[in-house]
Amino acid sequence: MRIDVLTLFPGMFAPILGESIPGRAAAAGILELHAHDIRAWSQDRHRKVDDRPFGGGPGMVMMCQPLVDAVEAVERMDPRAACRVLLTPQGERLAQPRVEWFARQPRLLMIAGHYEGIDERAIEELAPLEVSVGDFIVSGGEIPAMMLVDAVTRLLPGALGHEQSAAEDSFSRRDEEGRSLLDCPHYTRPREWRGRGVPEVLIGGDHAAIARWRHDRMVERTQQRRPDLRQRPLGGIPRPMSQTADGGQAQDAPG
Repeated sequence: MRIDVLTLFPGMFAPILGESIPGRAAAAGILELHAHDIRAWSQDRHRKVDDRPFGGGPGMVMMCQPLVDAVEAVERMDPRAACRVLLTPQGERLAQPRVEWFARQPRLLMIAGHYEGIDERAIEELAPLEVSVGDFIVSGGEIPAMMLVDAVTRLLPGALGHEQSAAEDSFSRRDEEGRSLLDCPHYTRPREWRGRGVPEVLIGGDHAAIARWRHDRMVERTQQRRPDLRQRPLGGIPRPMSQTADGGQAQDAPG
């Protein structure tokens, strides 16, 4: 998979995504990650990419020309159609089903906004899938983009040491009705620590009993900590917008 990130701070990405699972995936040729400086496409001699908002108000707004030119130029760097993704608090709240859908795409192009926002005309022109990592505000889209890259990379074949690791994570396991479950508790050596023992079922060797115990703990923990997950099926996410070969947008179901 190829992932391009358009940002004003490309230097932020290598120290984080060059390590751990994304770093190993890139070294193995599983992930191709490129961070591009939007300022490189500015037509201003000072490489300016923002200006004051019409109508007044605080902050600065990212201009149309540098961003749209950057997106179009980066898309031409690879023949694979790119799914455009804008990291924004106004977008669809990111959940595991969407991450799984992203992982099935041949190429992602992520836009990390900054300042007060992006000129709405640029968003209308690019028509990206808008994604939020939560109901809170950070300084820009760089850290949310890193989170999404890491989440997607974990699902790429060969990225993890054990192919079942991602399938056993929280939100990847589902109950009989397709609702998301949190992960179960885990234990390792020593068998007893500070007076706390390991549940007997985990050391008894009965794999069927262990599977039942783990499933029951998942259901129990989800009900206690995230009862909202038990109230909705995972299929209820909006249909995403993906790039067509002619540069337009086409509807594509997540499943």
